[in-house]
Amino acid sequence: MIQNSLVQKQRLLAAVLSGLILITAVVSLGLGYSSVTYSRILPTLMGEGTFKEEFVLFSIRLPRILITLLAGMALAVSGAILQGITRNDLADPGIIGINAGAGIGIAVFFLYFPIDAGSFIYLIPVIGFIGAFITACLIFFFSYSRNAGIQPIKLILIGVGFAMALSGLMIVMISSAEREKVDFIARWLAGNIWGTDWPFILALLPWLLVLIPFTLFHANKLNILSLNEHTAVGVGISLNRDRLILLLAAVALAAAAVSVTGGIAFIGLMAPHIAKALVGPRHQLYLPIAVLLGGWLLLFADTIGRNLAEPDGIAAGIMTALIGAPYFIYLLLKRV
Repeated sequence: MIQNSLVQKQRLLAAVLSGLILITAVVSLGLGYSSVTYSRILPTLMGEGTFKEEFVLFSIRLPRILITLLAGMALAVSGAILQGITRNDLADPGIIGINAGAGIGIAVFFLYFPIDAGSFIYLIPVIGFIGAFITACLIFFFSYSRNAGIQPIKLILIGVGFAMALSGLMIVMISSAEREKVDFIARWLAGNIWGTDWPFILALLPWLLVLIPFTLFHANKLNILSLNEHTAVGVGISLNRDRLILLLAAVALAAAAVSVTGGIAFIGLMAPHIAKALVGPRHQLYLPIAVLLGGWLLLFADTIGRNLAEPDGIAAGIMTALIGAPYFIYLLLKRV
C-alpha cells in the first residue's frame, strides 16, 4: 500500500514541475534570434499581435516548445520501462543503441527514397520504430543467457557497441549523399531538433496519448519485473510476454521522440533516476514525476542551447550530453 505522505509529496512535486515547465516555456517564447518582448506575449497569444509577432510565436517558438516537451516525456517513460524490464539503472534508449537504430531506419528511408522529409511526416515514427525494434531485438539477443537471463552490464556494453557501430554506419551512408540530405542527417546525429512545425506535433502526439497511459496502467507489472525473475514468475507474471510487450512500448516511445528531435540521449537515464530519488522506486509514484521531469529537462536544454550561439545555437542533443554524460559516469562508478 502506498503511503499518503508519498502521494502528497508526489502531487506537490507534480505541481512544482508543472510550474517549472510553464515558466521555462514562457522564457523560451521570449528568447531567440527574432525577439518578442515579454509584454507582447500574452496579447499575441490572444490574437492581438502584429504579423511578425504571431509568425514568430505560432510558427516557430510554440511548435518547438511543444515538440521538445512531448519528446522529453516520451524518452523519460521509455527509459523508465527499460530500467524496469532489464533491472538495470543504467538503461537508456540513447545509451543502449535504440535511438541509433531509429536513426538508421530514418536515414535509409531519407537517403535512398527520392522524397522530402516533410512529405512523410506521419510515416517517420513508424520507420523509426522498425529500425529501433530490430536493433533492440539484436541487443537483447546478444545480452541474453539461458542460465543467467538478461545480464545488465553485458546489455549496456553491447548496446553502447551497437550505438557506436550504427552511428559509424550512418556516417558512411551520408559520405556519398547529396548535400541537402547530408545536412539533415548531420543535424539528426547532433540531436538538433528539426521537426518544429505543427504537423510533427500531430505525428508525435498519438504515440504518447496511447503509450504513456498504457505504461501507467502496467506500473504494477513493472514493479514486479524490477524484482528477480523467480519472484516475478512466482506471483503469476508471464515474464517473457510482459517483458516483450513493455519493450515494444519503450522502443515505440523512443523512436517516435527521436524521429522528430534527432539523437537525444540521457533524458531517459536522468529523469527516472531523479524521480525515484524524490518519491521512491514504485512506478505508480515515480512515472508521472519522470514524465514531467523528462519534458522539462529537454525543454530547458533546448532553450539554453539555442540561445548560447545565435542564430543556429547549440543542438539540444549536445546540451543533454554535457549534463547527462557526467551523470552516467557517476552512476557507472557507483555500481563498480
